[in-house]
Amino acid sequence: MITLLFRTLIYLFSAGIGLIVADVVLPGFRIQWDQWWGFVMCIVIFAILQSVLSPWIAKLADRYAPVLMGGIGIFSTLVALIVVVLLPIGGLHITDLTGWLLGSVIVWLISALGSVLLPLIFLKRRVQARRTR
Repeated sequence: MITLLFRTLIYLFSAGIGLIVADVVLPGFRIQWDQWWGFVMCIVIFAILQSVLSPWIAKLADRYAPVLMGGIGIFSTLVALIVVVLLPIGGLHITDLTGWLLGSVIVWLISALGSVLLPLIFLKRRVQARRTR
């Protein structure tokens, strides 16, 4: 149970960092900082959608278009971003094609790297703390 909570928090954090990096880098990808609660909801909904959509899209791609299997993560990120932007919660706006395409790649890349590297960093610290005891 603690492992699931830890992984969930890591993924939420890495998804948030991915969205923030896309906001900083891309002019057409905007986080509404004055609606911080909407942004928090965007992160939570995005992470849930990404977790649900990735296996589902992978299954569809495996069945109907196996050549697309490599792009499943980016495609599911794009779909999750579309849903989050269309929801009336505010917090995130994407205004141009570059924001949609490069934003998907940036958010996918940062969240994927964060999901892999952050647990290693935290686990390394935890192992070192136990060794010093």
